[in-house]
Amino acid sequence: MAKATTMDELLAAEGDSVKQLATGEAITGTVLSIRKHEVLIDLGAHGIGLVPRREVGFYRTLNIGDEVAASIVDTDLDNGYSLLSLRKAAKDRGWDEVIAKMESGEIIEVSPYDANRGGLLVEYDGVRGFLPVSQLSAEHYPRVGGSDKDEILQRLNNLIGKKLTVRILDCDRRANKLIFSEKEAIKDGLAARFEKLTLGDSVNGVVTGVVDFGVFVNVDGIEGLVHISEISWERVNNPGDYVKVGDTISAKIIAIDKDRLSLSIKQLSEDPWMTEVDQFKSGDKVEGTVTRITPFGAFVQISPAVEALVHVSELGGGDEVDPEKLFTLNERKEFIVLDVEKENRKISLSLTDKTKKKTTK
Repeated sequence: MAKATTMDELLAAEGDSVKQLATGEAITGTVLSIRKHEVLIDLGAHGIGLVPRREVGFYRTLNIGDEVAASIVDTDLDNGYSLLSLRKAAKDRGWDEVIAKMESGEIIEVSPYDANRGGLLVEYDGVRGFLPVSQLSAEHYPRVGGSDKDEILQRLNNLIGKKLTVRILDCDRRANKLIFSEKEAIKDGLAARFEKLTLGDSVNGVVTGVVDFGVFVNVDGIEGLVHISEISWERVNNPGDYVKVGDTISAKIIAIDKDRLSLSIKQLSEDPWMTEVDQFKSGDKVEGTVTRITPFGAFVQISPAVEALVHVSELGGGDEVDPEKLFTLNERKEFIVLDVEKENRKISLSLTDKTKKKTTK
């Protein structure tokens, strides 16, 4: 009767064609069986590999007979099987893909799976990475007033599951670091769009943020800023009184910076000040409403579009007079027009003799 051949003898007979498995090594095999708690992989001359329950759901469409790649975790389980990881093998392949994409500068598409106040969490080819807020495009950057972190997070949460076009900005396999950038992915396209824009152009855009100092606008992917002073010809205290996030507005380009437009809403219409000022001349008595009080005087609204200044030197009582003791906000008083400088958009006022006597008693 022929003597049974042992596995060691079979491996020896194969010579150098079959190497002993090593932890961390990548290997391919065929799905032998799919059980509730494990998947068995036929590794050929290397025997059977076992994928534990925690990874059974990794391949959602796994079928018997499929060829899969795995990574060796342990070569000698009690049952003689080798412990395998499908997830680690996929991640290793993913890192190879990530490095190749970064080196080529290729634009890729990702969908964030979660968010925190610093940015978006992204997985690409089994490798998890991060898309910082600072690397979002003008369209998606969460412009909010002040430092409202809850609103920032809410805006970022709206991007979860949304397809974003990005480039890989930085990656380090050893440090498990992967950083994406949406700004880098659209940079080339933005440069072409900038070349088509000139000062004075009228453009349409969508309001992406309303803050204390102005309004941020997305103009075909380019970020624009309407400073508070360029929102309206009248005095603006709160930009939110004029526009809301999501509004589509028209504006004039008044400056083109490296990566941003400076815009003006008010310059698309004529300055009403230039028309209304023609009704005033030196020596006129006018009635106006006090709108601001400063150490150097008070500003007075004398028509819907015209604001004039009563300098402290015109209040009587010398240099030590305190405008805050003479005026209260929103009160109406009578004044005399001293000077009109139309080219400088400036009108100077003085208190009438009658008013001076009342306020200096």
